[in-house]
Amino acid sequence: MEIKYVYTRKRSEFGRPCNFSDWPATVNVDIPPDPSMASNFILRNPVDSSVQHTSDMSEHEVNTEPVEVESCGVNHVEGGWPEDINPQDMEKTTRFRKKVEKDKHYIDTIVHLGTLMEHCIKQNNAINIYEEYFGEEEETAEVEDEPPSAKYIDVIRDPNETKRTATHLSWHPDTCKKLAVAYSRLEFQKNAKDMSFDSYIWDLENSNKPELALKPSSPLVRLEYNPKDSHILLGGCYNGQMAYWDTRKGELPVEVSHVEVSHRDPVYGAIWLPSKTGTECFSASTDGQVLWWDIRKLSEPTESLVLDITHKGLLENALGARTLEFEPTMPTKFMVGTEQGTIIACNRKAKTPSEKITSIYRGHIGPVYALARNPFYPKVFLTVGDGTARIWSEEIKDSSIMQTKCHLSDLTDGCWSTVKPSVFFITRSDGTLDVWDFLFKQKNPSLSLKVCNEPLSSLRLQDNGCIVGCGSKLGTVTLLEMSSGLCTLQRNEKTLVTAVRPALSHQMFERETRREKIVEARRKELQLKKRAKSEAQATEVKEMLPEDPQEVLNRTRQEFFKVIEAERQRRTGAEAGNRLSEVPGVARTCTWGCCSVADGGVRLLPPSSAGLLGVSAPMGW
Repeated sequence: MEIKYVYTRKRSEFGRPCNFSDWPATVNVDIPPDPSMASNFILRNPVDSSVQHTSDMSEHEVNTEPVEVESCGVNHVEGGWPEDINPQDMEKTTRFRKKVEKDKHYIDTIVHLGTLMEHCIKQNNAINIYEEYFGEEEETAEVEDEPPSAKYIDVIRDPNETKRTATHLSWHPDTCKKLAVAYSRLEFQKNAKDMSFDSYIWDLENSNKPELALKPSSPLVRLEYNPKDSHILLGGCYNGQMAYWDTRKGELPVEVSHVEVSHRDPVYGAIWLPSKTGTECFSASTDGQVLWWDIRKLSEPTESLVLDITHKGLLENALGARTLEFEPTMPTKFMVGTEQGTIIACNRKAKTPSEKITSIYRGHIGPVYALARNPFYPKVFLTVGDGTARIWSEEIKDSSIMQTKCHLSDLTDGCWSTVKPSVFFITRSDGTLDVWDFLFKQKNPSLSLKVCNEPLSSLRLQDNGCIVGCGSKLGTVTLLEMSSGLCTLQRNEKTLVTAVRPALSHQMFERETRREKIVEARRKELQLKKRAKSEAQATEVKEMLPEDPQEVLNRTRQEFFKVIEAERQRRTGAEAGNRLSEVPGVARTCTWGCCSVADGGVRLLPPSSAGLLGVSAPMGW
């Protein structure tokens, strides 16, 4: 039904009619060119301007009744099934589908639509009427010629008088206009008595005041939106507790874990797990534990892991977790960056606690402040610590495949670009944001931007890769928009985004991985040769150096006791011979076999007789 309403008005109310006539053009003002003004010309790019050719006029005013608008929606889970049909019942849905397919109206509609679709397919196969010629080259050239840059969008400040550090940022999963910020002071015993514990959700369209204040029992170190339900947020507290909020229920947490079963140190990592219910998560802390939770029952963790790389499971030997990483495409694997500079790769589904720690990467001499897998190549991950950012491959554990130069200022956070596989972002303690593109530059960042004067503490990139949020130590969150060259691969996204650039990045990562494998094999070979050479040199030196006095003393003692034992045996034999010689009529031959004693007399034996006895005669006999 079409509704129409015609507004009527008397001719006399229109006023005097306008009479138009032809008139020749006349010159009102003549301004000759002035060449001296060219030096004052300033090129502005881009320029946004608008011109209104006519003045704004209102002939009359109309007052209308206010219209009340209410937003409502329907959650279509299984499609438009009738109310009497249960979508979960396969038998009823099959019977209903067969009934609809036999309907004459349904058959006629399908035949009619099929004819139109066939015509469109044949026409598209003959010629692509939507193809744009020569547009890709021009747009691609514009992107390549444009230098990397960033534009300030907004600055959000901590509304409290006592400023706190913006420890973590989390973008709204459904819209890019909301940002959740966790505020806390991470310095030991630096919390002031009047310091607020609140963290906030900000609406970027009205950033003068927060949209909602979250009131935990302890300052929040981590705050994450639930990717399945944007009304729920997970928080990790400074005292080790876990809490979650439902924005529909207000500013207080819905449930908080008990102190007895929570972490003993601040929760530096809190991540949602891709479960069917959307209520599972896990956390990590510097107390050396990784705990798994279900927010429907925060009274105790569902599972725990002690980060003891000695595989003994002792909490006193555990390494403190400083950052936590999880890739949804690898549901059983996760990684932990520790305070000791070690990266631990774990497997949750392993049977024993010792088997859950699968790999250990030792690369930093200080805490690992950031750990992130490449969204295009999950086997490649980024770590930030000790003034450098390193890129690792899971296949090589001894060293990284690529790394940045060592910065004079500390690096505080880092993340990969969500749209370009070779681009990553780094924040520094001098307030600078660095954007690296290893595909084009390996020694210097593609863009280095001074964001603020205080140290930057946190970093988060939107899913579209265009907006970057940087949190500072004084609670200031700066939003930056990256230029198109840093947030798009190529203008022709359908082909180049999925083929050219990822292929180049993949070749780069594979090349560096192969190179590192060769270097590692060569290093092990040199170590073996060096070890063999050292052992040979040690043997030679040992032979040349004087013997150990203790060894000489032991050897001399052994020889001395051997001589004493031999002398004792000889004397025992001599005494037995003397007793035998005293027997009358018995002859006794000397040791040399050259003389014989009998009846108190000595008789010399000839050499031949001595030879018969098997003894060589003395010289001169």
